[in-house]
Amino acid sequence: MAKVEYYDVIIKPVITEKSMNGMAEKKYTFLVHPEANKVMIKEAVEKMFEGAKVASVNTMNSVGKEKRRGRTVGKTAKTKKAIVQLTEDSKDIEIFAGL
Repeated sequence: MAKVEYYDVIIKPVITEKSMNGMAEKKYTFLVHPEANKVMIKEAVEKMFEGAKVASVNTMNSVGKEKRRGRTVGKTAKTKKAIVQLTEDSKDIEIFAGL
């Protein structure tokens, strides 16, 4: 496993209707590095967003789907999502403020 730094852990936020509804309960959804664990995700969120205190992290893996183009068969990349629950006294994450 390659050394994954905290700025490599979070790839991008997930913007869906379900994830936007979770923001009212201070739950934020991110697409993360496939080799990142819950401790690494927690440290990355607390370092990247000042004032954010993480209460819990839930992760889910998505396997790559098999795609065909004629006779050629390939697979899409596997992904990993993390749902981060912040504590009540922590500040909101600012990148979601204008949405």
